[in-house]
Amino acid sequence: GPSHPPPVPQELEEVRRWEGARDVRLRDRNVRRWEGLLLPNTPPYNAGAFRFELTFSAHYPLAPPCATLRTPIHHPGVDPEGRVCQPLTTHEHWAPTTRAIQVLQDLLLLLDSPDPQRVLRPDLARELQERPEEFRHRAQEHTRLHAEPRPDPPGP
Repeated sequence: GPSHPPPVPQELEEVRRWEGARDVRLRDRNVRRWEGLLLPNTPPYNAGAFRFELTFSAHYPLAPPCATLRTPIHHPGVDPEGRVCQPLTTHEHWAPTTRAIQVLQDLLLLLDSPDPQRVLRPDLARELQERPEEFRHRAQEHTRLHAEPRPDPPGP
């Protein structure tokens, strides 16, 4: 069928104003590919920033966008390729009224509070459950090694 217009500029502006992300821009000047930094709120991930990419198909908003993390993270809900378990963006659950910012808010929530229902790395889920101290320590170390520095908060 015909391709739909790309995501509206207001959606990008909305994400740029959100405190959960920084440095949000088009990747390769492509309106269907956004990137930026997600800023988790809770330890151990809040010591760094995590680069994300959001890709919109030609059928958006009828088809969901796809979010991936470009920064490696020690987290049960993110696989080594940066894919995330996001029921919100599956074809069963997607609603065309859902906005890009909601997809990113959902991703940030997953980073902040790993969800036993949203697991792509069962080994890490088990570690978190059975050896939480060890998990936290590893995630902290991993964040220190791989995450990007957190940008300063915007001034007044």
